[in-house]
Amino acid sequence: MLRIVSSDEPSPGHTGDPVAVPLEDLMAAVAQGDQQAFSALYDRTASRVLGLVQRLLIDHAQSEEVTQEVFLEVWRTAPRFDATRGSTMSWLLTMGHRRAVDRIRSSQSSHDRDERIGIRDLDSAYDVVAETAEIRIENERVKRALAQLTELQRQAIEMAYYGGLTHTEISATLSVPVGTVKTRLRDGMIRLRDAMGVMA
Repeated sequence: MLRIVSSDEPSPGHTGDPVAVPLEDLMAAVAQGDQQAFSALYDRTASRVLGLVQRLLIDHAQSEEVTQEVFLEVWRTAPRFDATRGSTMSWLLTMGHRRAVDRIRSSQSSHDRDERIGIRDLDSAYDVVAETAEIRIENERVKRALAQLTELQRQAIEMAYYGGLTHTEISATLSVPVGTVKTRLRDGMIRLRDAMGVMA
């Protein structure tokens, strides 16, 4: 099983060599099945991936599980990594973000299922039914409004407001400048507000 190490914990076999091998070179070696390269890649990046995942999941134990899943996926899929499409760190953070969001959705789905069963088993009062319907209608309005945004604007807004990422984290995940992230968020929120106003 993979072991999560903190950023201040010395890596196994650490030599103190100030010249670090580029992450892209480590990834290339991992793609060839080099276990030592994988260990070095893990030691240098796990704390950042864990930090991103924990920011989304909050729960430390779940965050460690998801981070382990990320690095197992890295080991399996390293040959498919394409350095021309982004940095190794961005790839790892994107993978961590995706798996964390999947875990959130899975937990939410389970919660919703339990809630539906609980509501079904109760004699629901009229105001509860009305409130549930109102929330569903509002969610549909938001979905329709989001559909009117560009793909880039929608992606930035979902990562910021549903994923809880900062501008800097979105920038690293998408491999775009922070200024570009801010512009997409600003323009997307303006269009979202306008769309929601029209639907009101």
